[in-house]
Amino acid sequence: MPAQAENKTTTVSHIRLAIVVAMQEEQEQILVQLQQAQTVTRAGMCFHQGTYLGQDVVVVVCGVGKVNAAACAQLLISEFHISHMINIGVAGAIQGHLQMGDIVIGGQLIQHDVDLQALGLAPGHMFRMPSLAYDADPQLLQLAQQAAHGITAQRSYTGIIVTGDQFIACNDKIQRLAHTFQALACEMESASLAQVCSLNQIPFIAIRSISDQANHAAQLDFQQFLTIAARNASALLHAMVPFIQPEAATTTTRTDTNHSPGL
Repeated sequence: MPAQAENKTTTVSHIRLAIVVAMQEEQEQILVQLQQAQTVTRAGMCFHQGTYLGQDVVVVVCGVGKVNAAACAQLLISEFHISHMINIGVAGAIQGHLQMGDIVIGGQLIQHDVDLQALGLAPGHMFRMPSLAYDADPQLLQLAQQAAHGITAQRSYTGIIVTGDQFIACNDKIQRLAHTFQALACEMESASLAQVCSLNQIPFIAIRSISDQANHAAQLDFQQFLTIAARNASALLHAMVPFIQPEAATTTTRTDTNHSPGL
């Protein structure tokens, strides 16, 4: 008979936190505080391992876009054995009340450029995935919200962040994303990271700061406010990381229960 495998879920007793960003500018605030740092290169990405605010971390620039993000996430899980993942960075505002530098905590993540309506699925719903949106891990979400309450320099919101392989710089697209998904902000990596974490049962959250209004002036705003927005997202990360507890993370392994060779 062929070997059979069973799933076993166990609680992780040690935190190894992945901090994922898309661009170098978003990583700088973290690396200056990374202690005992060692760097490993995989698939053209530099994975910086060390200690950050007392936690064992791996910090990496995944690159822009969903494929880069997904490849990075699986490497972090399979090769670096991370227990949690936090994505920080910048995003474009979809709702008009959001201002430059505001923080958006992703309570749910959706891929806005997925369209399988011909197969009877809602816009954004990936084929054979259980739901349209990927939820943030409840404990990480609570920690992020608590940290945000203690930061008075900028406003913070929790809601839907949408992801797609597009830099949104068009009022019509903003209106479509607002109407279709009720999203607060848009960017190019978070929902892809969330999908990989969901498949691997890794707690995940995305924290983004507004760098532009995703309209016709988005490119100019992005260049002007990138550093400020990245700094604001890093400030919230800094406030929450020391309080992440091992109980939030579980891992599932597959164990052979019958080692008889196949016939």
